[in-house]
Formats: sequence, C-alpha cells, structure tokens
Amino acid sequence: MKKRLRLSGVLIFLATCLVLVFPKLFLRPDTLNPLNDISEVFGFALVLFGSLLRISGRGYKAEHSKEGKALVKDGPYGLVRNPMYLGIAMIGLGIVLVLFRWWTSAIFILIFTLQYILLIFKEEKRLADKFGQEYKNYINSIPLILPKINTILTKDMRSILPLKLSWVKKEIGTVLGIILGLLALESWEDIRVQGLAAYKEELFAFSLLIALFFMLTAYLRQE
Repeated sequence: MKKRLRLSGVLIFLATCLVLVFPKLFLRPDTLNPLNDISEVFGFALVLFGSLLRISGRGYKAEHSKEGKALVKDGPYGLVRNPMYLGIAMIGLGIVLVLFRWWTSAIFILIFTLQYILLIFKEEKRLADKFGQEYKNYINSIPLILPKINTILTKDMRSILPLKLSWVKKEIGTVLGIILGLLALESWEDIRVQGLAAYKEELFAFSLLIALFFMLTAYLRQE
C-alpha cells in the first residue's frame, strides 16, 4: 500500500510540473463553448459521486470484513468487485474533465490502468487462494470494475451504495478539500476570462450538483 501511495505521489508531482511548465498544452482554454461547460459539469459530477462510492466501499469493507477474514459480496461489492478503485478513477477523470483538455482523459485512463491493473490482479489471486470456490462464484456474477447497467437500474440504490455518518466523517475533509479546490481553480479562471455574469449559469449548475450530493448522502445514510 505504501509503495502504491509513493508512486501516486510521484506521478502527481510529475504531472503538476508538466502542467506548470506547459500550461497551454494541457489546460483547457476558457472560452464560451457549451461543450466546455458540459465537460466541467459532468466532470464535477464524477468527482462527487466517485467520492460517495469510495466512502461507501471503504466503510462497508471495514465494517463487514475486519482484517479481511470474510469475503464481502454485498453493498458496493455487489455492484463491482473493486468499488474503491472505481471511485478513485471517477474522481481523477472528473478532475481531468473539469480542468484539462479532452485528450488528457486518454492519458489519465492509460496511466490509471497501468498503475492499478497489476495490483488488482494480485489482490484477486490472493482472494481466490483464500476463499476458493466462493470467490470464483463471486467473480462469475460481479464485474471487475465497470458496473452492469441492469444492476444500476434494477437494484435499490441504498442497498448497493450504503453510507454511515461515521464513514463520511472519516473522509469528509478530503472530499471537501477536493471539491473546494476544484471549484476555486475552475471558477477563478472562468470569472477572469468571461466575467461574473457569464459564469452565473455554470455556478448554478455546480450548486445544484453539490445540493444533490448532500441530498443523496442523506438518502443513502443508514443507522
């Protein structure tokens, strides 16, 4: 785990350096383009809901499989086998869509895949060795990281994405830091280029998303 975190830190540092040296190459220019607005709003939504998925995955696993002694197959693990990694991917891709040019999304997906695919397969082998046929049956019914549309449409959202206040409290500082930082960076540049009046509609959309985020958090909350 520590090795992966160090690698992530190095990649983020290198990416930041490249953006600072070549900002026009990587950062999307703020022009009055509806596609840019759609990308920013969609990206912001990915960050918010990816955060919910990550919180639910981490909290549910910690509560239902202390020290990894039980195979968790319900909750967010009934949606995909790696909900936390999916949440991280959604957050990262969302940040890219809000701040960067379209083509950088492909680079992010490639780097994310290369960084996590070996780790995921290593974890899956360990679980297969530990839980045997039970894990093989689980693999056959639940996808690796991309959920089935049918599952999303037919299952109760509260059963596949449960939340508890204690889980949210542990992660809320990180989530708010990402949200506020992203808003500050995106809003500052838009207001500087377009003016406050032109930014009001986009700000309204962001506000609706944040309100929906907290409403959904309250809806998913379990005692």
